[in-house]
Amino acid sequence: MNSGSNPEQQRLDEIDTAGKPWRRWGTYLSERQWGTVREDYSANGEAWDYLPHDHARSRAYRWGEDGIGGFCDDQQLLCLSVALWNGKDPILKERLFGLTNAQGNHGEDVKELYYYLDATPTCSYARMLYKYPHAAYPYQQLIDENAHRGRQSPEFELIDTGLFDDDRYFDVEIEYAKADVEDVLWRITVANRGPAAARLHVLPQVWFRNTWTWSTNARKPSLAADGQSGVVISHAELGIYQLQFEGPREVVFCDNETNARRLFGEREATGFFKDAFDEYVVHGRSDAVNPARTGTKAAGLYTLDVAAGGRAVIRVRLRVGRTGGPSFSDFDTVIAARRQEADRFYAQIHAGVADQECRRVQRQALAGMIWNKQFYRYDVSQWLDGDPTEPPPPPERRHGRNSDWRLLDSADILTMPDNWEYPWFAAWDLAFHCVASALIDPRFAKRQLIQLGREWYMHPNGQFPAYEWNFGAVNPPVHAWAALKIYHLEQRQAGRGDRAFLERVFHKLMLNFTWWVNRRDAQGRNVFQGGFLGLDNIGVFDRSAPLPTGGFIDQADGTAWMAMYSLNLMRIALELAEHDHAYEDIATKFFEHFLYIAQAMTNIGGGGIGLWDDKDAFYYDVQCMPNGTARPMRLRSMVGLIPLFAVEVLEGDHLERWPGFRARLDWLLDHRPQLAALVSRWAEPGQKERRLLSLARAFRMKRILARMLDPDEFLSDYGVRALSRHYLEHPYVFEWGTQRSQVTYTPGESDSGLFGGNSNWRGPIWMPVNYL
Repeated sequence: MNSGSNPEQQRLDEIDTAGKPWRRWGTYLSERQWGTVREDYSANGEAWDYLPHDHARSRAYRWGEDGIGGFCDDQQLLCLSVALWNGKDPILKERLFGLTNAQGNHGEDVKELYYYLDATPTCSYARMLYKYPHAAYPYQQLIDENAHRGRQSPEFELIDTGLFDDDRYFDVEIEYAKADVEDVLWRITVANRGPAAARLHVLPQVWFRNTWTWSTNARKPSLAADGQSGVVISHAELGIYQLQFEGPREVVFCDNETNARRLFGEREATGFFKDAFDEYVVHGRSDAVNPARTGTKAAGLYTLDVAAGGRAVIRVRLRVGRTGGPSFSDFDTVIAARRQEADRFYAQIHAGVADQECRRVQRQALAGMIWNKQFYRYDVSQWLDGDPTEPPPPPERRHGRNSDWRLLDSADILTMPDNWEYPWFAAWDLAFHCVASALIDPRFAKRQLIQLGREWYMHPNGQFPAYEWNFGAVNPPVHAWAALKIYHLEQRQAGRGDRAFLERVFHKLMLNFTWWVNRRDAQGRNVFQGGFLGLDNIGVFDRSAPLPTGGFIDQADGTAWMAMYSLNLMRIALELAEHDHAYEDIATKFFEHFLYIAQAMTNIGGGGIGLWDDKDAFYYDVQCMPNGTARPMRLRSMVGLIPLFAVEVLEGDHLERWPGFRARLDWLLDHRPQLAALVSRWAEPGQKERRLLSLARAFRMKRILARMLDPDEFLSDYGVRALSRHYLEHPYVFEWGTQRSQVTYTPGESDSGLFGGNSNWRGPIWMPVNYL
C-alpha cells in the first residue's frame, strides 16, 4: 500500500523502519474480566460463579482489567476507561453487564447497547458509542425475566425493557487520538437524546493493573495529584506520565485493591479500595476516597446537566513525562486531523469498492476487529500453583482444567472473538481474524499466526491451544489456509509475498499436522476424530465427551479438515519450492497424505464402510461401537459440507517449475490409479492446463451442492445453514438400546444445552464456514 499520502500507513511503516512504537497504546482493555477462567480459583472450575459481576467492582483482578471503551498500554500496566452514573442506578456503571451461562434461557450474553464505530490499526484514532438510559439500569429484571423464560422463548434484551422508549437515554461517544506515540487525547461526548434535561455523572478513570498484591517483592506504582486537575503517574516499567483533566469538579483517588470488608466480611480491613468511587458517588461516602489524593486508581468527576437534545464534552490528555500545565489548545485540531487520516486510510483500502454502504459496513467491521484486540495475560503454571501472598489454590486444580498446559505463558496483544462474551483467544477464530486483519495490517496478522506456534503457546507435542476453557480441546486446523490467504493478499498488495513469514510458520504447522496424525488418528487409518470441532450443538451427542453408547465417532468433518490441511501444506511447500527445490519432496508427502485420506473416507480401514453414503449422497459421521460394528449417523449438517473445503487448483505453468513434484504426480497416476480415481479428475487438465485437486469427485460434488443449494435443506436467504432445514418438520431421531435422542432444526437460538448450554448453533448461518 502506498504510504506517501497516507499518514496512518506511514505510522505502520515506521514501526518497522524507525522502531517507533505506534502500537504501544491501544484499545486493548477488555469489556469483561469477571467470570473468566483466568480469575477462577475454585476447586470445581465454576468460573462464572467464582468472580461474578457483583464482585467485579470490589475485587482486584489477578490477570487483567476491564472497563467501558477502554485504552491501555500493550502490557496493560496503565488503563483508561469511562464510568457513568445517571443518579438512579444502584451501582456505578464501570463495566458492561450480562448474564452468566446459568442465568439466561440461552446462556451467556451481554445486556448492553454499545457499538465500535471506527479505528485505525495503530489506534491513532478510535471511536465507540455506548447508550446509557436515563432510568435505573434493570439488572435484576434482566436476570429474573431470562430465568423465567424457557429455551423455546427468545432472550429478554435490554431494549425489551422499554427503557429506551421516547429516546430517554444518553449517547456517550468515546474517542481516542494520538498526537504522538506517547501523547493520547481522550474525548468523551455526551448527547442527551431525550425530550427533557437530564443529569449524568461522568468519571474518566485511570488506574494500574494490580501487579503488586501477588508477589512479596513487587514494586507498587503510584498516582498522585498534580494541582486541581492533573495526575502524575509513576511506574517502574512505564516511567513517568502526566494525565490532565479539563475542568473536573474534583479528582479523587483510591487503590485498585480488594474490598475484603464488603466481599468477605473482614471488618478489620482498612484502605481505600477498588470500589471507592462507587461508594463516594453513588452512596455519598466521602471517607471511601483517599484524602491524601494518592493511590493506584484515580478519576476526574464531572456532573453534567444536559439539555434535551444537547451535548457536553469532556477532554483528557495523557502524555509521557512532566509536561507542565494542561494543554488543550490543539486538542480538537489533532482529533479532527486523525479522523481525516482515518478517512484517507480506508479510502485507499476501499479503492476498488464503489458502493458507499459497503464501504461503511466494512470499515465498521474492521473497527470492531481492532477494538477486539486485547491484552491477554495468563501464566498457567502460576495460576495452578497460586501466588506466594495468597492462600494456596484447592488441590483439585492440579488435575483439573488446563493442568497439562503449564507451558502456556501469555502476555501479548491477541485478537479475540468478542471482548465481552469471549474475552480470550480461540485458535481457529484467531486464524479467521488474521485473514480479515491482513486487509489493513498484514504485519499484525502474520505475527498473530507466528505467535500461536511459539514455544510459550504451542504444546511440546505440537498441539495449538484451543481456548482458555480447555486448551486441550481441538479446533479445526485452518491456520495453514490462513497463512496462505495472508501471503497471497500481501502479494497482491505489495507485489510480493513474505516468504520468510511463510517458511517460518510452515515449520510450526508441520509440527501441528504431525500432532493431528498421531493423536487424532489413533488407529492409523487416516480417519480422524477431534471432538466438537467448533460445531457445538448440531449433533446427537457432545462429540468432545465420552459417548453414552461407548465406542467412538469417525468424523467426516475432522477427516475433511485434515484433507484440507494436507492440500494447504502442499501448496505452501510448493510456494517455498520456487526458491528451494527441497520443498518439492515435502509437497509430495502432503499430496500423498491427501490421497490416503480420500481413500479412507470411501473405505475406512478396508472394512467396507466409508464416510460417504451412496444412498443419501452425503458425508456422515460413522459411529464405531464397542463390539466392532459401525453405522453412519445420517444427520445432514455442516459436517457433510466441510469435505467441499478440501480443494486446490494448480496452474499448468506452475507444474513445469516443480519437476520433482510433477514427476511424482505422474508416477502416482501410473502406479496408484485406484488412489487417483478417488479424487477429482486431477489428471485431466482444464483451461490453461489447470489441475483441480478436490476431495469430492464431480458426481459427489454435484450431489452435495444440490443439497447445499436447496432452500429446503441448507440454503437460506442469508447463507448456508449449519443444519438442514429438513429437520424442522422431520426431526432426526437416534436410538440405542432403550435410549432415544432427537435433533430438530432451530434457527438462530438453540433449544439444546448439549455443549455448555449457551450455544446458538442448531441451524444458524455461521459466516467463517460460509466464507470457506
